[in-house]
Amino acid sequence: MDLPGPIHDILVVFLGSVLILGGLGVVLFINPIYSAFSLGLVLVCISLFYIPANSYFVAAAQLLIYVGAINVLIIFAVMFMNGSEYSNSNDSHLWTVGDGVTSLVCTSILFSLITTIPDTSWYGIFWSTRSNQIIEQDLISNVQKIGIRLSTDFYLPFELISIILLVSLIGAITMARQ
Repeated sequence: MDLPGPIHDILVVFLGSVLILGGLGVVLFINPIYSAFSLGLVLVCISLFYIPANSYFVAAAQLLIYVGAINVLIIFAVMFMNGSEYSNSNDSHLWTVGDGVTSLVCTSILFSLITTIPDTSWYGIFWSTRSNQIIEQDLISNVQKIGIRLSTDFYLPFELISIILLVSLIGAITMARQ
């Protein structure tokens, strides 16, 4: 999708701010249902970031896999948990960081991102110089190329992703049974 510069910039800023607010909602909400829905909003915003970059297949895969499968499993697991402990809580704090190690890891990731992002060339990621006609002609062959690459060169990472999905499914079932 070739958008004019100002419209593209407004779209990226809007999606980025919704993504940041959704991420804060994941961390700050006490009720896990609200956190799970906020995570779904974050995942939808991430998938929408791929559309201006003309990566429609990746956007659709992101929506189907992460929002349609993983987030739904998380929501089901949270719904099966005992919700009375969250509704009757008299805690006045918004959130707690469980461990000093968690805080240290999150802070180090934040600072590494802050130092890495200004050095990144974003032109090739979010702005496409190809016209829509060339992209539409190459769409079928690109999807076929993705399938061939997934079944040959990227077979191991593809299988590792399926193992991650299986582990998340088992974790959601385990949380639901408890």
